[in-house]
Amino acid sequence: MITKQLIVLGLSVGLITCSPKTYTNTSSGKGPDFFSYKPNQEAKISVHRGGGDLKGYPENCIESFAYMAKNLGTSTRPVIIECDIDLTKDSVMVMMHDATLDRTTTGTGKLIDKAYAELSAYRLEDNMGNVTPYKIPTLEEVLRWGKNKATFTLDVKRNVSFAKVVDMVHKTGMGAYAAVITYNAQDAAKINQLDPNLMISVTIRNQAEYDRLHELGVPDNRMVAFVGVKEPDAALYKFLHDKGIACILGTLGNLDKQAAAKGDQVYKTFVQNGADIMSTDRPLEMAKVLYR
Repeated sequence: MITKQLIVLGLSVGLITCSPKTYTNTSSGKGPDFFSYKPNQEAKISVHRGGGDLKGYPENCIESFAYMAKNLGTSTRPVIIECDIDLTKDSVMVMMHDATLDRTTTGTGKLIDKAYAELSAYRLEDNMGNVTPYKIPTLEEVLRWGKNKATFTLDVKRNVSFAKVVDMVHKTGMGAYAAVITYNAQDAAKINQLDPNLMISVTIRNQAEYDRLHELGVPDNRMVAFVGVKEPDAALYKFLHDKGIACILGTLGNLDKQAAAKGDQVYKTFVQNGADIMSTDRPLEMAKVLYR
């Protein structure tokens, strides 16, 4: 039987050469230039949780982000990493989707009950349960790594204040390369008050959700619209595009399953119908039909 130690050693050797590509920002360097809608623009891929479904590459892990940046990014089209931020007992922001450590690490128990120093004993596991050599990264480490390598959409969990996240984005100089994910208009307005230059991922599945954001003062040129996990009406795509708002379609879940069953060419159909960015658990398969 192969031991966990041998798995870890093998992964360490196999991944040493996996260095990410860097890109040169050819726009003015501001978030809206990357996240806003432009006619006939190339579709972008957003890697849900930054990976996890590939053996040896856990979700919310810098090494997985680097693999995606190397394989999906170009000098003009950096990969989008969607990733999750939660908090330790001593208020360190780390990358973790679940409230507990059990599913994605060798640890157990609630993250909020652990001090940051305790996390160093744990290693990340991929979605198949394989132990890797990798540790739980902090938000600061991720943002500093990502400069000139990736862009981010940051999913902020309940224990974490938006102000704390925005402060870290400022500290690391990554304001032009990140959007903060929100799930209601009030939170989007709060982000806009904290930093009126920061891009915000907002949920817009219908006109009423847009109107609420507009009423609270969130400007069109700071929105990137998550339109849901099923294709919206063509009229919604047109409405948002006319305002310069790019649309994220969540293919994770049913639409990814549809592509796997019917053929990955359906991803091209989603783009033709109006999706500008697709958030997926199948980024490598999607890239094969969109970029090659």
